Amino acid sequence: MRLKELQEKIKASDFNPEQAHGYFLKLIEETGELSEAIRKGKSGQPDLGDLKGSIAEELYDVLYYVCALANLYDIDLEKTGELKETLNRIKYG
Repeated sequence: MRLKELQEKIKASDFNPEQAHGYFLKLIEETGELSEAIRKGKSGQPDLGDLKGSIAEELYDVLYYVCALANLYDIDLEKTGELKETLNRIKYG
């Protein structure tokens, strides 16, 4: 699934502009959970039975809330990524 498709999927099921603050707080919460999973070394691509609390699960949760926030502010993350890569090439060669 492309990032644009993920954004569209999330927007179709979870789009509430009044909850921008809540989405941001969830992003921070999930980032903390990602930190804990990394600290505990729960790496690798788990199967369904081992997903809970893994780095993979927490990375997806962080990505989910990044996409949800991007949707609220009408930001296309794929396009932004392309623009940022161009800026980085200019800046760093």
